[in-house]
Amino acid sequence: MVPQRVSLVTIGAIHLPELRLFYQKLGWSETAISSDQYSVFETTGVLLSLYPIQELEKDTGMTSSASGGLKGTLLAINVDKAEDVDDTIGEIRAAGGNVIREPYDAAWGGRIAYFLDPENNCWE
Repeated sequence: MVPQRVSLVTIGAIHLPELRLFYQKLGWSETAISSDQYSVFETTGVLLSLYPIQELEKDTGMTSSASGGLKGTLLAINVDKAEDVDDTIGEIRAAGGNVIREPYDAAWGGRIAYFLDPENNCWE
């Protein structure tokens, strides 16, 4: 059986130093191996890595559709309380995130907002 877990999520970065700076501005901690060529941020439960998209293309043998539009992957940051969504979005906006949907109360009772990082990776 394949272990049922996610250990690492990698974002293929077009401009890694700039994308790295955005996540640093969010106040996220990096691991000791981070650099402008490869960066890994510690999150609760899963590591988030940034790796040049050209290198991912070489590794996978595939070409990317890195520019524009929804990429089919959505990352999420869950906060402790619904009212924390507004404060979190304020911090993301201050760090340079592009808020594409302001916080709203979902039909199921939660509170949601959406933003894009500097390379249009979509976060809830």
